[in-house]
Amino acid sequence: MAERELTARAAPPAAARAALVVAAIYLGARAVTTAMLVVAAELSGYGSRMGPDAELTDTVVAWDGSWYWLIAYSGYPTELPLTESGQVAENAWAFLPLYPHLAQLVSLPFGSWAYGAAIVSLVAGYGASVVLYHLLRPRLDHRAALWAVAFFAAGPLAALFHVGYAESLNLLWLFCSLWCVLHRRYGWLYALIPLMAFTRPGVLAFSLFLALFGVWRWATRSREPLPVAEVVHIVLLGLLAAGAGFAWQFIAGWITGVPDAYLATELAWRRNWVPGDAAFVPFEPFLAGIAFWFGTMWNLPVQLGYAALAGAVVLIAAALLFLPQVRRLGVELRLWSVSYLVYLLLVFFPQSSVFRLLVPLSPLWGAFAVPRSRLWRASVLVVCLVGQWWWIYNMYALGNQTWQVP
Repeated sequence: MAERELTARAAPPAAARAALVVAAIYLGARAVTTAMLVVAAELSGYGSRMGPDAELTDTVVAWDGSWYWLIAYSGYPTELPLTESGQVAENAWAFLPLYPHLAQLVSLPFGSWAYGAAIVSLVAGYGASVVLYHLLRPRLDHRAALWAVAFFAAGPLAALFHVGYAESLNLLWLFCSLWCVLHRRYGWLYALIPLMAFTRPGVLAFSLFLALFGVWRWATRSREPLPVAEVVHIVLLGLLAAGAGFAWQFIAGWITGVPDAYLATELAWRRNWVPGDAAFVPFEPFLAGIAFWFGTMWNLPVQLGYAALAGAVVLIAAALLFLPQVRRLGVELRLWSVSYLVYLLLVFFPQSSVFRLLVPLSPLWGAFAVPRSRLWRASVLVVCLVGQWWWIYNMYALGNQTWQVP
């Protein structure tokens, strides 16, 4: 009896053991990704985004990493840059400030922003992996939750845990926020929502999620009591997320003196694919993207693209509503997935960055981990690694085509 008590006292708590196992999975995945990035840098040539003689640190500041580096060192322009035709040019206002400045702070002992950015991305990615485990654990057994973490850590977009992008940090805030909703710990969300809002665009999707979650809580209040305090929290947090989602637009307009500075800046990137200066209208970017890819790039009927979009919407809705592996994850994670996909349909111009923009749906990796077959889980992991190399090779070793933009 005394021996059992001593053993129980000596054993680390379940949360600590889970964190250690997740750390082992995460470190193994990071070693594989590092090797892939090193090979991509070696393969980078004159036509590549990084050019010849690229090194591992060049991958950190490639693409959007260069914009975050610029923000850390020189901030945001008070006057919007213009193209020769008088249109707003690409500029730093498209990127939010928390990640680059945090990376700059961390980089101080190393003298290089790239080191700080890599550390923030790596540490935040580990934190997100731990929180993802606890987010899925109430619905999945220990082994399945760990497999979901493995798919997440080694997934096709796993290079984001290494490079100067804000995704890792945003995923940490997002997973913590979803955990808070799942466990009805609303107080922390008053801090987490602003953190999300100033790390990556997308907090408006969280506002929609809270609205749908509130409707669901009201409809099921007979099964789970709905106190007045919880109603107040959900309403206030939904309004906070909506206000925070528009805050950056107001800040950009106030500092530059151009009310639509943020939207005009975002549209500047769209001109890389579609010339012209269109005004932003919800859902129009997605339709314009379909017309571009099906009509201009692939020489296919645009109606076929619209039909494909409608079919994809029906299939995704059916999967979220009826697929047992997805239903197993619970209503909260499915409502988040719906909210985020609706947000993308409303604001996103579809191009190769769509793969990166789907990363906030990572809790759905839990559905791939539900089947207990070792062959299935091993096969999913292999597909993740193959997809990861495909993405790294195309976006970093090459990166010279319109569809090779991360």
